[in-house]
Amino acid sequence: QVQLVESGGGLVQAGGSLRLSCAASGRTFSTYTMGWFRQAPGKAREFVARFWWSGGSTYYADSVKGRFTISGDNAKNTVYLQMNSLKPEDTAVYYCAAGLTRRGVSMSHYDYWGQGTQVTVSS
Repeated sequence: QVQLVESGGGLVQAGGSLRLSCAASGRTFSTYTMGWFRQAPGKAREFVARFWWSGGSTYYADSVKGRFTISGDNAKNTVYLQMNSLKPEDTAVYYCAAGLTRRGVSMSHYDYWGQGTQVTVSS
């Protein structure tokens, strides 16, 4: 049974940092694309970043480029999202996802989802 468990969310002031973790279990994820999405109240879920285990390729939404970094620890089967220079508009529930589609920028590219972790950025 595939499980993705996010952690690391919380309340932070604007300009601060948080690191989210996504622990994956239940299968071998080496061929999977791992992604982070977020959903703010009243808005659709949106792509944030994606990571390939093979080669470590990354891709970011324009809104977070230069501030967020996605990475993975193969030994721990864990993907991270380091978020720096946080802004109030980054406030959302952040979701981890795994899928076999390499492009990985759309929700439809992912098969498995975590339960989400709340990130709140105060001004």
